Amino acid sequence: MSELRETRHSVAGGHEIHIAEAGEAGAPVVVFIHGSGPGAAGASNFRQNIDAFVAAGYRAILPDLIGYGASSKPEGVDYTLQLFTDTLYEALRAHGIERASLVGNSLGGGIAIQIALDRPEFARDLILMAPGSVAEQASYFTMPGIARMVSSFGSPEFNVEEQKRLIRNLVHPDYAAKIPDALVAERFAVARTQPKDVLARMKTPNLGLRLGEITQPVFVLWGLDDEFCPESHARLFLDKCRDVRAITFGRTGHWVQVERAAEFNRYSIAFLDEHR
Repeated sequence: MSELRETRHSVAGGHEIHIAEAGEAGAPVVVFIHGSGPGAAGASNFRQNIDAFVAAGYRAILPDLIGYGASSKPEGVDYTLQLFTDTLYEALRAHGIERASLVGNSLGGGIAIQIALDRPEFARDLILMAPGSVAEQASYFTMPGIARMVSSFGSPEFNVEEQKRLIRNLVHPDYAAKIPDALVAERFAVARTQPKDVLARMKTPNLGLRLGEITQPVFVLWGLDDEFCPESHARLFLDKCRDVRAITFGRTGHWVQVERAAEFNRYSIAFLDEHR
């Protein structure tokens, strides 16, 4: 993987957001926004994508959301979509970024949508992999994948084997055995530093009602076998967005950018090149 440069930025509330990056400083910026779950972080979620985007001439920005990775992990707060969005945007601006393409998976997709709605001048275009926050939050808890995410996370009993089970739950069974032990260990090390609040007090709105307000080009990618965010939600974007295309992958779960990395990289870079 490309060598990563690391920075921390102070944001409102006395928190810090960690940012890793690769690529030439003057290249067009692509911000990769990771999803939720125990141990999630920017670099670990996009390890199979960074090199391809850098080789294509882009500057890859890999932030850790508040509560995740090497960023601050406050306890006793609601982890709202607005909190994720505002702290991320503030850190990106402190990092000198004025405009960027936003790539978001799951929760990260919801954050990308919120940034595009709140600050349309900042978001050049959107690449969304199984984005969340496009339906009522309660509806996601009916999904079988989320039901299987119940674990001992946040307690001393949480262990590496439980971390491995949670990661494998994100992907199609065909891919589960390909999850490297190094990724499990990396995410477990982060998970042990996270408070329960990061999941237990997460609150997300239904941005599906506002998709028609998005003016940027949108590329949606979804696994047909996603058990966290239903693939049928792709139709929301196709029905409401002005400039949108979508691809669905068979025998693929929630992690398109991991399970179908080569195709994801190729299609996404071609999309970005159109607006470069």
